[in-house]
Amino acid sequence: MRRPKLRELLEALKVLFVRGPYTSKFPAQPYTAPETYRGVPRYDEDECIGCGACANVCPARAIQLVDDKENRLRKLTVHYDVCIFCGQCERYCTTEKGIAQSNDYDLATLDRGETTERVEKELVLCEHCGEVIGAKDHLCWLARKLGPQAYATPTLFLVDAQEREAGAAPIPRDPAHPGLRSDLVRVLCPRCRRNVFLAEEWK
Repeated sequence: MRRPKLRELLEALKVLFVRGPYTSKFPAQPYTAPETYRGVPRYDEDECIGCGACANVCPARAIQLVDDKENRLRKLTVHYDVCIFCGQCERYCTTEKGIAQSNDYDLATLDRGETTERVEKELVLCEHCGEVIGAKDHLCWLARKLGPQAYATPTLFLVDAQEREAGAAPIPRDPAHPGLRSDLVRVLCPRCRRNVFLAEEWK
């Protein structure tokens, strides 16, 4: 019975005077989480295209997508106080780089308004009805991904061309004459494009 007790005492003395405690010194000293730690999701503004896939797959509905047509902005907001840190947003990100979980784990705060991560993207609106088509970065990403096939959809290559030409203004149109042939080559939502095609085909 004495030997185990002496061994435990010796181990305690080694920890006390030689090796130090096994636990970390957090919060006195910052602790570095392992690379595989699933912490706070962070947006990469350059890689995020504003498609909203992260908001669609979030099981906790912690990601809020709001389209502000007046200011032509799409706002994506992650609420950490609701997030369950499951990693679905990172897994199903369209570009695979737009949002990723970081190693941040210390989220203690007295203000829930501080527990958010937000990114804003410019919206593209239909030139006929003004409805939301999507985020500009998303449409440009699709155009580059499709390559020459993007020319089959005028909305894609027109938005991409305007972006490459540093915000070139669209061609003016006459609201009194909707459904003209010139409207075929415009930034239109699917419903308006269908109406323009029908007007062109069936007069």
